[in-house]
Amino acid sequence: MRTMIQKGMLVLFVAMLFAGCSSTQELTPYQKAKQEKLESIEAQRFDNGRMWTFDYPPLEYFKDEYNFNADEQWMNDVRMSALRFATWCSASFVSADGLVMTNHHCGRDPVDQVSQEGENLGVNGFIAHTLEDERKVDGLFVEQLVEIRDVTAEVIVAMDAADTDEARLAARDKKIAELEESISAETGNRCQLVTFFNGGKYSAYVYKRYDDIRLVFSPELSLGFFGGDDDNFTYPRYTLDCNFFRVYDEEGKPLKTDHFYKWSANGAAEDELVFTVGNPGSTSRLSTSAQLEFNRDVQFPWISNLLDDYVDVLKQYMKLHPEQKEEMTNQLFSIANSQKAYRGQLDGLENDVLMQRRKDFDSKFRAQIMAKPALASKYGHLWDEIADARQKVRDVAPDLLSLRFEVLGAPVYLNQAMSLVRLTDELKKSEEDRGNPYKGKALELTMRSLRKFRPADMDMERLTLSKKLLMMKRLLGEDDPIVRTALRGQNYMDAAQRMLDASILADSTRFEAFAAGIPESISSTNDPFIAVARLAVPRLKEAAEVANDVRARDQVNNTLLGRALFEIYGTSIPPDATFTLRISDGIVKGYPYNGTKAPPFTTFYGMYDRHYSFAGDEQWALPERWLNPPAAFDLKTPLNFSSTNDIIGGNSGSPLINRNKEVVGLAFDGNIESLPGEFIFAPEMGNRTVSVHSSAMIEAINHIYKLDRLAKELRAGRIVE
Repeated sequence: MRTMIQKGMLVLFVAMLFAGCSSTQELTPYQKAKQEKLESIEAQRFDNGRMWTFDYPPLEYFKDEYNFNADEQWMNDVRMSALRFATWCSASFVSADGLVMTNHHCGRDPVDQVSQEGENLGVNGFIAHTLEDERKVDGLFVEQLVEIRDVTAEVIVAMDAADTDEARLAARDKKIAELEESISAETGNRCQLVTFFNGGKYSAYVYKRYDDIRLVFSPELSLGFFGGDDDNFTYPRYTLDCNFFRVYDEEGKPLKTDHFYKWSANGAAEDELVFTVGNPGSTSRLSTSAQLEFNRDVQFPWISNLLDDYVDVLKQYMKLHPEQKEEMTNQLFSIANSQKAYRGQLDGLENDVLMQRRKDFDSKFRAQIMAKPALASKYGHLWDEIADARQKVRDVAPDLLSLRFEVLGAPVYLNQAMSLVRLTDELKKSEEDRGNPYKGKALELTMRSLRKFRPADMDMERLTLSKKLLMMKRLLGEDDPIVRTALRGQNYMDAAQRMLDASILADSTRFEAFAAGIPESISSTNDPFIAVARLAVPRLKEAAEVANDVRARDQVNNTLLGRALFEIYGTSIPPDATFTLRISDGIVKGYPYNGTKAPPFTTFYGMYDRHYSFAGDEQWALPERWLNPPAAFDLKTPLNFSSTNDIIGGNSGSPLINRNKEVVGLAFDGNIESLPGEFIFAPEMGNRTVSVHSSAMIEAINHIYKLDRLAKELRAGRIVE
């Protein structure tokens, strides 16, 4: 499922040493030929993607490429019919009476939220047979982009007036806050300043928010996530990943809207031009070669390993505690989704052909800058400075990676020990030199927090600590003083158990006396966690200072790089994704895969085949209402389809529309081949968007769920009495 992946929760700067060695041995003729062939590979026209902004819609491109004359009115109606679904997905209006379409996996939490006593709607689904049955979801909202303003000049003028990198960033942030506040006050709607081209352009996006959202229809979990994690990020697919909600107005009536996508009578057809309209979350397609190599060698390997470790922890824990399996399943799905995504992105970064295409673009872009003296003086230094910054972070990466314990799957007591040691270090300083949590009134709160016993699930703590010790040994080496102090010659599992058995931090009775003596007791204890923290805190601090020193320079250089890109290419290249509204063009088509062909469409026949081929496997188990479909149910109906549209996490719930602004599908995923889309868009290598066909939704709603009123509303574009 194509959800937003929360990179920020993982780590600030993450790395693994790039262990490569150059060889002085002469290349063989075969190696030379291979190298020459690789170096001949050139960047392609759409390597930076086709996620076009509504600020700069590529109307001439649409005309030249597809003989499609989209005008301003068409673009405005498309924009106003699209929605942002809370803070994590996309959606759209699909009737004049406020009906909203998004994915099942986008609405899973809201559906759980409206379950009443004795219900499990997240698993069993929900059907509102009447308007009165529609259930309000407290706290859920959708947003409609009602206005766009270019505010680039105001922000850049403010930044350029400052003298230092830190001052430029502060001036930028101050101006952004001022503009957001003033435009929000002026319009009465929420204003968000959006950064494009790494800060080369700035737009004010004005959103109208609707917060009376009610659930209309949700299929069972086994339909919305048919195939489970095994089918996730694959194609062919067979899932009904859709949910329908409704927006109500201030009077508690269905919202009347002039902007909505009508329903296509026939849905998507092979080779048809289709558009996705949604909010892609984040890409790094404008990165330099040095930045991509850093991601390949440093950042993504560690994140991938971190996710692998935590998935393993969750699976082991669920075996120990089968009674918590249902409660933890959603968490496992979410982490496994990220695990697959990062593995696929890393595979793309390790693909020599794709990386060479990015390097070729980088080289040509830089050459165009250097060919113009005025641009060379402004931007010519950027590539070398960015590469130098990445190298500085590489040099401190093992400590940054191994000694940050607040990331995903972190042990409670290692974190606590780090906090305790930081306290003793800060209290050695004069009050004016201490950090914020350690002086004035904040110090009292910090002391109070550290004197509280922190109970931990000991099975989870043992599993996460074992993984952390293994990672430290792998990245720092078994002879590192911190590793020796932690392991004491034991394997990582035995060492974890020993540390927990011996620690004051894990013993409520012993901790009470220890806490009463804080801070003096911290310095005198031989607790195994605090012994590790005493060595780790100064090393992590030193490494973090190096990373912090380059961060401001990095941000300013990335902004300048964005300005340079815009000066050379203008709007012919779309900016990186920023979880803001984009329109992407594509064609409905299959592709070669696995020695055969992936068809452009799958059908309900295929879904039933998966069910019976994997008999007894809950990932492909159909609910009872589906086992004996009525005679009127057409198994030949297209269920899912693939297209060459450009999407990324955050596009979940994006409608696929045709030239007539009619819904032909609902995007819910990309295939495995799409995962390198983080840094390059390569549809010729099989990158595909995977969507639910509009005909499948109508067929199931009509004949399986007997929700005639919803089917009629979709066809008519309004509530039918």
